[in-house]
Amino acid sequence: MALLSLNIALLAILSNTPRTLALDNGVGRLPFLGYNTWNAYHCEINETVLRSTADNMVKLGLQDVGYQYINIDDCYSEKNRSADGNIVANATRFPSGMRNLTDYIHGLGFKAGIYSDSGWFTCQLFPGSFQNEARDARLFQEEWGFDLLKYDNCAVPFDEIIKEGIVGKYSRMAQAIADLAAETGKPPLLFSLCEWGREQPWLWARNFGQSWRTTDDIDSSWKALANLINRNSFITWASDFSGHNDMDILEVGNGDLTVDEAKSHFTAWALMKSPLLIGTDLSIISDEMLSVLKNEEIIAINQDPVVGTAITPFRWGFNPDWTFDPAHPAQFWSGQSQNGTVFMLINVLDEAADMHFNLTESPWIRAGRQYSVRDLWTHTDNGTAIRDFTAEAVPPHGVVALLMKDAGDEPEGTQPPCQRPEWCMDQNGTRIDNTNFPGF
Repeated sequence: MALLSLNIALLAILSNTPRTLALDNGVGRLPFLGYNTWNAYHCEINETVLRSTADNMVKLGLQDVGYQYINIDDCYSEKNRSADGNIVANATRFPSGMRNLTDYIHGLGFKAGIYSDSGWFTCQLFPGSFQNEARDARLFQEEWGFDLLKYDNCAVPFDEIIKEGIVGKYSRMAQAIADLAAETGKPPLLFSLCEWGREQPWLWARNFGQSWRTTDDIDSSWKALANLINRNSFITWASDFSGHNDMDILEVGNGDLTVDEAKSHFTAWALMKSPLLIGTDLSIISDEMLSVLKNEEIIAINQDPVVGTAITPFRWGFNPDWTFDPAHPAQFWSGQSQNGTVFMLINVLDEAADMHFNLTESPWIRAGRQYSVRDLWTHTDNGTAIRDFTAEAVPPHGVVALLMKDAGDEPEGTQPPCQRPEWCMDQNGTRIDNTNFPGF
């Protein structure tokens, strides 16, 4: 209770903190979709890779389903700043210059993202932006033409130099972005904070940026995915139109993930309203994995312009509710959308399993009503659910994603009188759960 009270108090304080001007123009209201170079290429990036990636995003139809950003991660610069203090693009990797590259990306209809760090250096020891925030914001947006900045957390200055906590450390660049936007009259850089979740950015980062990392880096294993889903299940409340929990780059198509695991990965990220950033070499991605990334019905929930909140667990399933278990996250989830109630069922077992729930376990379902069922992976309408639903033989580590819409009153006379018997009461004062009513 003490930790909960502390978090509530901190949230109340920060909610009254003036938000920077960088957030007042509608930038980043919805989670951003795009591509990031790190997982597929690490430091082996150059302008040819970026141009080819942008071309493939168009050719493979990813742009058509909503992916907008082509983002460059670490290692793009020279090791030292120029004599006048600017970051310099690596002459070997980017001989045509960054402006030439962003012009090409923009010419294809995309936006472009760049990377820097809140410390002395980036995580790969290239120049960071500490004490150069205003200079670098201007370079990235005005001179190089970028639209998004991913901002990392390595190479932290000594305390006697920085004299800031984590909030102040990130507010320096947030303010530089805001000042530049005020000066130029242009939309600000979309500011994506990469703080790794160790300082609870979901409590404070919405004052500065449009998304915030919630965990350490992902890897392409089911163990890693289950861990990230588990950790984010406790902070789903933080994602809405004012900012988004960033669960890190998508690993769909990387490593040894099965197609079923990839579907679970994509569904959880999308429905928890995380940014969706592809991290796969698109020149070798399989058709099956590509189809996962192009699920328009799942993407539509992520990009819902009416409902900005994430899905949340309503029952843990394998464990008692509220259990923190990196190997077995919550299994039964639901949330709102403009078109109905969304459900996500994740089979955390290593074998196929039936998954059953009562509809009114979700707070978004009305008692006494029936609901049409849309399967968001098979893209089929699957009849009507009355009171409960069973997904049969869900594959190991697999997922079921459903959209349920109110289809009117349930059939007259449906028994028992309450699907969930606790404190169900007749008008005469008889508690149904204390009787021998058939079915109880």
